[in-house]
Amino acid sequence: MNEKMNVLFIITDQHRADHMSCVGNPILKTPNLDKLASEGVRFTSAYVANPICMPNRASIFTGLYPNMHGIRTAGMNMPESTPTFTETLREDGYHTVEAGKIHLNWSVRPFDKNAKSNESAKNWIHKDSRPQLPLPYYGFDEVDLIVGHGDICGGHYMDWLEEKGPEYIPIIRKKTKTFFGKTSYRTEIPEELYSTAYINERALAFIERYAKGDYGDKPFFLNISYPDPHHPVCPPGKYFDMYKAEDMVLPANFNDIESVKEHKFIKPLLNNPFFRGMVLRITTEKEARDFIAATYGSIAMLDNSIGQILAVLEKLGLADNTMVIYTSDHGDMMGEHGMILKGPCPYNGILNIPMIWKVPGITQPAITDSLASSIDISKTILKLLKIPEKFHPPDIQGVDLTPILEDPSKKVRDHCLVEHDEEIEMFKIKIRVRHLITEGYKLTVYNGLKEYGDLFDRKNDPEEMNNLWFDEKHQMLRYELMEQLFHVNLNAQSRYPKREAIS
Repeated sequence: MNEKMNVLFIITDQHRADHMSCVGNPILKTPNLDKLASEGVRFTSAYVANPICMPNRASIFTGLYPNMHGIRTAGMNMPESTPTFTETLREDGYHTVEAGKIHLNWSVRPFDKNAKSNESAKNWIHKDSRPQLPLPYYGFDEVDLIVGHGDICGGHYMDWLEEKGPEYIPIIRKKTKTFFGKTSYRTEIPEELYSTAYINERALAFIERYAKGDYGDKPFFLNISYPDPHHPVCPPGKYFDMYKAEDMVLPANFNDIESVKEHKFIKPLLNNPFFRGMVLRITTEKEARDFIAATYGSIAMLDNSIGQILAVLEKLGLADNTMVIYTSDHGDMMGEHGMILKGPCPYNGILNIPMIWKVPGITQPAITDSLASSIDISKTILKLLKIPEKFHPPDIQGVDLTPILEDPSKKVRDHCLVEHDEEIEMFKIKIRVRHLITEGYKLTVYNGLKEYGDLFDRKNDPEEMNNLWFDEKHQMLRYELMEQLFHVNLNAQSRYPKREAIS
């Protein structure tokens, strides 16, 4: 057994915190995630640093808020020189492997046709334009890349598919031209050729090579990153039929859409062509049921795949020396308040994420309501692996969750900060949103709306139906939270570029 612990980091895309049966979901069955949760610590109050794929993934790998690492929204490339915790692990002797989605470069619809990206979906679907990833790539020694979502995926997956199912390449190429159409449907790609199967094959192949001793005494860091259940949600084969739309239970606040239509911040967004087409938008009862059913099928496939990975770790004798972390980059409205997908809004469906830690010798089975953030993942991994702080990426803003993993009743945070910026000039979108989440409340403020915001009681209003912003009894609380947010946001602001001289 290696002296140093291995790390298996599993991340999905757009998986809500309550979309696991161990959380109490009455319909969805996730036996493998449930088993992992029963063997580790499951966080009920884990939140994103940003509710959009790219900025939150960058926050996970850097331990920084988006305004610090610079990827404030989607469609921006993180410089490859940006310090990541994976590079720290690599320098400490770990063999670092990525199987699946990275999304630290933009993937679709550049505004400038000359813009460059290592993860451009358009380039990856054509053999003669596929880029050569510079290795190490954001600290990864090996990369089996996926770009895109659903059955509109490129990356190294395309090389694999050309060998195993070349007849499906034209289908993907055609869909890539439009990319966002229906939110859910039955894919033409069979289970054995779907992107999840590719990721598992590559991850399992690495684990088997490692168990044979191909990497000597090096410990490993393996990041398995599934692009599902992000829309378009199109699980293959039996997984699409696994859950029926008519059996889906709509959220209790599904009919709250009328109040949302009058929300001073959300209302103009719902009328914006960009949001109507591909991001946060109003839904119908039929679409919501179809979307939920397909999402459950997609998660069931992920759960089965995760079970395969964990079973092989056990079989090969690696489980007792491998830390396992499960999370997602953000959630989805999934019919709450009459909306689906993701976007700037104050609701938990998008902001609250699943988070499970199983650390041999540290964790005991438990559920904790202690606050945690995506930016805490890197700091916690480095601390658990006993890597001295002088070798950590500079200026990490996340905190170490180890005290909670050792004792789930402990608290290491009194708040979580969530940043959300959107800048799309062609659609006249310039947005700044900040959320402050405390043990008891969640406050949301919006740029340009001085006398308007959202304030929800986290404990007594889980459906987030009663905005306390204008409630006279809560005015002093609002002022106190506003002051706290001011100081939290101030402390989180960028310190880059670094000063080089006195004057």
